[in-house]
Amino acid sequence: MPRMNIGEASSASGVSAKMIRHYESVALVPTAARTESGYRQYSDADVHTLRFIRHSRDLGFSIAEIGELVGLWQNRRRPSRQVKALAASHIEDLERKAQELLAMKATLEHLVHCCQGDDRPECPILAELAGDATDDLPRAARKRGAALGAKRRSAPRS
Repeated sequence: MPRMNIGEASSASGVSAKMIRHYESVALVPTAARTESGYRQYSDADVHTLRFIRHSRDLGFSIAEIGELVGLWQNRRRPSRQVKALAASHIEDLERKAQELLAMKATLEHLVHCCQGDDRPECPILAELAGDATDDLPRAARKRGAALGAKRRSAPRS
């Protein structure tokens, strides 16, 4: 069976050599075979696993989730419901993160709107980041931002 070094495995899989070593250290991929001089050697099957991991990472799965997915993928007797449950759980996590990002965006939009952007030093954006309790504008902006975000989400789309 032909073997390839880490650079060739990296090119073939689309995973950097640094990440290949990391995946090996966290046991996502088996410890690579070594030449007599200590160089890592990878098989086609190893590269296939690296591609699987890369595709999983592209979809945002965590290292722990990828470990589960790799185990399920390699177990030909696995019930597909386990894979589906893992993917469905990941979708829920992605939805929660998307909502958090939208809330951050709404707050920042409001703070940008409240900032005069002129030569004066007062800036509600910096006041909010600093957590200055003396400035009520960021709190008001945050409340308005949340209200606007809720309005936008409930408004019918045309």
